[in-house]
Amino acid sequence: MDIKNTIINLLVSLILSPIIIYIVLTIARLAGSNYEMSHGETWIIWVLMAILIRISIEKKSS
Repeated sequence: MDIKNTIINLLVSLILSPIIIYIVLTIARLAGSNYEMSHGETWIIWVLMAILIRISIEKKSS
């Protein structure tokens, strides 16, 4: 296991996660929905989205 590659994949997934979340929320707002999240909910969604992105990066590179 290459530790440098692992850290880069983790950082990429942590950076992409909030971008994807805000894109989805913006599309939902344009469609007429209104979502308000607390800081705890936002943090949990951020981490879960980062895990999902991390898994998808691993599957594509395998």
